[in-house]
Amino acid sequence: MAQPSARGLGFTENRLVRHSAERDAGLVERYARDESARTIAIAGDIPILRRNGGSATSLLRLSDLARVPERREQAFLGTLSGAPVFATLLDAGAAELFTDDADFLTLDLRSIAVQGLVPPDELGILAEGKALLFWHARHRFCPNCGGPTRFACAGFRRDCAACGVQHFPRTDPVAIMLVTRGEFCLLARQARFVAKSYSCLAGFIEPGETIEDAVRRETFEEAGIAVGEVRYLASQPWPFPSSLMIGCHAQALTEAILLDRDELEDGRWFSKAEVRLMLAREHPEGLITPPPIAIAHFLIRSWAEG
Repeated sequence: MAQPSARGLGFTENRLVRHSAERDAGLVERYARDESARTIAIAGDIPILRRNGGSATSLLRLSDLARVPERREQAFLGTLSGAPVFATLLDAGAAELFTDDADFLTLDLRSIAVQGLVPPDELGILAEGKALLFWHARHRFCPNCGGPTRFACAGFRRDCAACGVQHFPRTDPVAIMLVTRGEFCLLARQARFVAKSYSCLAGFIEPGETIEDAVRRETFEEAGIAVGEVRYLASQPWPFPSSLMIGCHAQALTEAILLDRDELEDGRWFSKAEVRLMLAREHPEGLITPPPIAIAHFLIRSWAEG
C-alpha cells in the first residue's frame, strides 16, 4: 500500500537552513547586524504578526521590536533564502504595545494555524521558535545545582556557571494512534475537547519505551483494548508546549471497550462510512473530527479514504 501524504499538516513545513554546526558565541550578534534579518516575536506565549493584506506574516523586521523597551532571549533559528531568522522572547505585557497598531495582530498560535493566517511554511518556523523560547523561559536555573544558567550556542543551549553542566532544549515524544478493527476505528473524546469532537488516542512515550509499546500501553490503559501490529505513518511538531507527535495506525486484537473515565469522557467504534461523514461535517449527530492541521485528522482521513 502506498504511504499517504502528510503534506499540508500543520507545523511540518519549515524551509529554514539551521546551520547547527555554526552556533558559536558571537553568531547572534553578527547576524543581527544584517539588514535582511527577520525575527518571530513571542510575547509570553502569544506570537506577534504583521498584517500583509488579507493575511499576515510572523517574520518581523528587527526594527519592529524597537518599541519594546526590554527583550529577553533572542535565539538564531537559521537562514531563509540567505536571510538570518531569529526568535525573540518578550514579556507577556509587550503584546499590548502592538494591539492598538493596525499593522500588527496578536493571537495564540493554535488560532493562527486553524485560521491559516500565515503561510504554511511559516508555521514550522513559529513552532520551532515558540518551543525553543518556552524552554528558555523555564530553564533559567540549573536542575542539577540550582544555580542560574546563561544563554549559549546561539540559543540552543544554556550553561550553568556554578557547576558547569550544559543543558539542551527538550522535545517530548507523544504516540498518537488510530486503532482499527476491520472496517471500524476507535475514537474518543476528553471533556476539554470542542463539543462533539472525537479524536485518536494519544499519550507520552515513557523512558525506555519503544513507540510500538507506547501505542499498545496507552490504548490498553485508556480504552482496555489490546493492540497487535503497529505501523508508523507520519510525525508532527506540536508546540503546545514542545512535543513531537508520532502518528501510527494500530490493529486491535479485542473489541470490548473499558474507558479510563479519568482520561476520557467517551469512546466508541466508528464505521468508515460514519467517519467520512464526520470528516465532511455531515454526521447526523453533528459529530466531527479534529481540524486538518492536526495529525489526528491525517491519521483518520488516511484510513477512511483507504
